[in-house]
Amino acid sequence: MRRSYLRQSISGGSTPPAADDRAALRWLFGFVQPHRGRLALVVLVALVSTALVLLQPLLTKFLIDDGILAGDFRTVVLVCAAMLAVALVGAALGGLNRYQHVAVSADILFALRLALFRHLQRLPPTFYARWRSGDLLARLDGDVAEIQRFAVDALLAAISATVGLIGALALMLALSWQLSLIAFVLLPLEFLFLRRMRPRVETTTRALRERGSDLAAFLVERVGAMKFTQSVAAEEREASGLDALQGRFRRDLVRQQMTGYFTGAVPGFLTTASNALIFVIGGWLVIQGALTLGTLIAFTAYLGRATGPVQSLLGLYVATQRALVSLRRVGELHRERPLVTPPAQPKALAGRGGAVRFEHVRFGYGAGQVLKGADIAIAPGEKVGLIGLSGAGKTTLIDLLQRHYDPDGGRILLDGVDLRELDLAELRRRVAVVAQDTVLLKGSLLDNLRYAAPDASEADIRAAAHRAEVDAFASALPQGYASDVGTAGSALSGGQRQRIAIARALLQDPLVLVLDEATSAVDQVTEARIIEAVDTLFGDRTRLVISHRPATLRGVDRLIELADGRLIERPRAA
Repeated sequence: MRRSYLRQSISGGSTPPAADDRAALRWLFGFVQPHRGRLALVVLVALVSTALVLLQPLLTKFLIDDGILAGDFRTVVLVCAAMLAVALVGAALGGLNRYQHVAVSADILFALRLALFRHLQRLPPTFYARWRSGDLLARLDGDVAEIQRFAVDALLAAISATVGLIGALALMLALSWQLSLIAFVLLPLEFLFLRRMRPRVETTTRALRERGSDLAAFLVERVGAMKFTQSVAAEEREASGLDALQGRFRRDLVRQQMTGYFTGAVPGFLTTASNALIFVIGGWLVIQGALTLGTLIAFTAYLGRATGPVQSLLGLYVATQRALVSLRRVGELHRERPLVTPPAQPKALAGRGGAVRFEHVRFGYGAGQVLKGADIAIAPGEKVGLIGLSGAGKTTLIDLLQRHYDPDGGRILLDGVDLRELDLAELRRRVAVVAQDTVLLKGSLLDNLRYAAPDASEADIRAAAHRAEVDAFASALPQGYASDVGTAGSALSGGQRQRIAIARALLQDPLVLVLDEATSAVDQVTEARIIEAVDTLFGDRTRLVISHRPATLRGVDRLIELADGRLIERPRAA
């Protein structure tokens, strides 16, 4: 299965079949089902509100025929009072329904987005190498919201429109079956027109969604690289790139909007033509005395009430196609499968060892083999240097150690236990990685320190910060540990960010510490201080140091080279 996924990652995937659409719909309505009780209440209140709305034209008929034209003022007063009471009850029910509808709709939206986000958290690094961040954001935001509107709003609108239409049609037939036949004659033309427009709606919507993803991806990437853009004087070139993307978005937006306009305008014109015909024939019947004025007014009011649901139902036909586009885009993410599965009954690590063993480990992406039988045994507390050419597979080795992937062959042991038998969260807590680029999130220094150990007390955090010499620069910040580190830690230097990474690792209390080019972004003096701090603070832990710098590897117990998919021991540097 993992091979299939990696091949798909390289090739870019394929168009999902109809079976995937059905699976995506089942997944979607799995989020709606838990709220069926609340939705039933919304539907019930909507039905009562619709019935009250349908009552008003009938009251208007009584007001005109039995009150005004009959000269009965008492009936006028009673009917007007009834109309006011119906309006007040309808307004109260409408407010209650709006509150409940918004609440349940938001709950479903947030549950959808949260489930998709949790799914993304389980996907491997190859997935994020293949997908653009802006595209993922567009699907998590715009497409998920479009799906939610379809799952809730469209469902309720369909029920309300259907009930309103049935009620209006029944009352229209009761008032005048002759006028009803005239009103219905143009409805089939509206449906046939919308059916013909369906492929164009789907195509233009899909194109617009893709252009929106392109824009989002461009902006996320370029804003993050703004300093680099300025440093090479590429501002005008990037602005031109954005302008070109916006031009393509504008073109597809105009196409989509014009398609949407005609899908509404043509049925609207046919409805107006039907109304005009009703007034001509109905007016003639009133003049001839075959129909009362109140009946004509009530009929046209019900025709208006019927027109709205008809337009809603026909519009839902179009909205369904738009939602289907979004569902397919989100479905592409949901169909991506994690490459590792947590064990059903994880084993516990005994004691505080830190022994690491690779036994005949083979691994590759697609057809290419990165590891071809890697073997190594690292004793607890041993410091091992790992070298190799760029692309040899050093980072892959660490990804396997943290179980972002499982080996194709062989196994990896931590204190004698196969990694596949350990709890995934516990394993990753026990194997801490300090990388070249320390990941810092927007927020306070304190929040970033406790990120890897959210349950750590403030006293423990400050103790780890003191040991990692974070307090040496934290005290100079405007608000100390409460100071904002800036986007991606932009308010701090490279050495300061590395100190934070070391403090995090201390709080994580790992058995194995990996330094993956951790000091390549700092000067030699800072590097020496960081290496000294690591050796002092983690002297009893297993350490794996990956670097191209001889100074960084000085003092390791063993030096291992990763070459041609195998681990080969080399003489240590003097």
